[in-house]
Amino acid sequence: MPEEQNPRDEPAVRDFVEHMAMTLAYWGVPRMPARVLVAMMSADEDSLTAADLSERLAVSPAAISGAVRYLIQFGLLERAPAPGSRRDHYRMPNGAWYEASVTKGDMLRTLADLADGGVSALGGTATPAGARVADMRDFFRFVQGELDGMLTRWREAKPKA
Repeated sequence: MPEEQNPRDEPAVRDFVEHMAMTLAYWGVPRMPARVLVAMMSADEDSLTAADLSERLAVSPAAISGAVRYLIQFGLLERAPAPGSRRDHYRMPNGAWYEASVTKGDMLRTLADLADGGVSALGGTATPAGARVADMRDFFRFVQGELDGMLTRWREAKPKA
């Protein structure tokens, strides 16, 4: 039985984009990249241009440009080929959330490695500062291990396209 087609409720979509972006911003994602990310997730099109995003979010193309650069560095957006077009097109890559989690994992590993050097510089875990930094290092290593396990389980559990 085919899935019933429901028309988009554009005012509700705009409300969703703004509320989700506001929540992501509260959690530390810069506001404009959060808005662009949710607008991209909410698009039925395969790709959008900066002008498309600028129009949908009622912001300047310069604001979109900075947000796109931010999202590309985390693997949440990528440039999409658009033969015959002079404009850049952007899309969310397949597995964007997985890729972003892998990138975050690498950041945790880097922080743990840097903290390890800090523990040594602070005189080891026998000093109060060294013990605090070692606790941070151990936490990041723990979270990294858990994240690696979750990502492996996700690869096994995710629906196959």
